[in-house]
Amino acid sequence: MAQEKVFPMTKEGKEKLEQELEYLKTVKRKEVVERIKIARSFGDLSENSEYDSAKEEQAFVEGRITTLENMIRNAKIIEGEADTSMVSLGRTVTFTELPDGDEETYTIVGSAEADPFEGKISNDSPIAKSLLGRKVGEEVTVQTPGGEMLVKIVKIS
Repeated sequence: MAQEKVFPMTKEGKEKLEQELEYLKTVKRKEVVERIKIARSFGDLSENSEYDSAKEEQAFVEGRITTLENMIRNAKIIEGEADTSMVSLGRTVTFTELPDGDEETYTIVGSAEADPFEGKISNDSPIAKSLLGRKVGEEVTVQTPGGEMLVKIVKIS
């Protein structure tokens, strides 16, 4: 039997997924079923775009529910370690781009809760892979889609 993928995440990240799952099961699923009922009342289903749209949304919602259940079932909570001397999963790292000095801060999380717009990057991302295991003061070459970038780690928390 194949081993299921483990999803590393913070306690807060797991709670966020559980809330989304609860919403999909208790609210969204019912809304979609109601849309399907209404669309059926319009008659001929073969030419009913509203029915087709509702069925597509139902498939998406059910797929997302399955995905969330799997992620939650296989979640591995990242324990907050006291050691902030090295970049690791669950840590927030601040670095300066060299030579221009632009400073960026990211929290390294599992792929399940990555959200770059909130400053949370996946441990599978090129930036995180380059920074993991490094210490404050180290200069690191980071591979990005736009090319290489040299950064200096200034803070780990």
